[in-house]
Amino acid sequence: MTAYAAAIFDLDGLLLDTERLAIATGYEALDQLGQPRIAGLLESLIGKDDAAGARIVSARYGDGFPQEDFARRWSVLFQASLDRGIPLRPGATALLDRLGSLGLPCAVATSSRRASALRKLDLTGLAPRFATVVTVDCILNPKPAPDPYLEAARRLAVAPARCIAFEDSDTGAAAAHAAGMTVVQVPDMAKTTGPHAHHLAGDLIEGARMAGLI
Repeated sequence: MTAYAAAIFDLDGLLLDTERLAIATGYEALDQLGQPRIAGLLESLIGKDDAAGARIVSARYGDGFPQEDFARRWSVLFQASLDRGIPLRPGATALLDRLGSLGLPCAVATSSRRASALRKLDLTGLAPRFATVVTVDCILNPKPAPDPYLEAARRLAVAPARCIAFEDSDTGAAAAHAAGMTVVQVPDMAKTTGPHAHHLAGDLIEGARMAGLI
């Protein structure tokens, strides 16, 4: 019997292998605009919401950068890549199956906008697995603030201290930690020492076992 009353998951880079698609299509959008690629720039946006990402990109490219055109092109290219299929991260299905058999309620807490998050969940068939989905549109302060995780716990009617949170990014792990949850971090593209995590794992199943969830 698990000591946890609920499990809350990030989405991109944690359950869905979408970060590589996002970065590849982002650089493609820059190519279309004739803008130089800045090494590591788009990778640095992992875990951040759209508004924060836009500020970082605009600051790096400076005055005159066509931010709105870039965002539009990136979105079109990224959505087209999703239509071709969204791979899941290792252990995602197996862990959700196990939690379903335990009757443990699950939620999503993501920095994605609601329409995008729901579309990805529908395309992958994961939507029925979650009792609620908290997106950046649902809260006042995005990650690394604890708001998304606190809102997910509130909707599940579970105390944050009884929740286990799964994240891939330092930004998301900081949010879950600030919410008072047990944090399992499974890094995707960005290397980390897991400064905000209670458990740093190579995949979801390993992380769940380290935390005593399964």
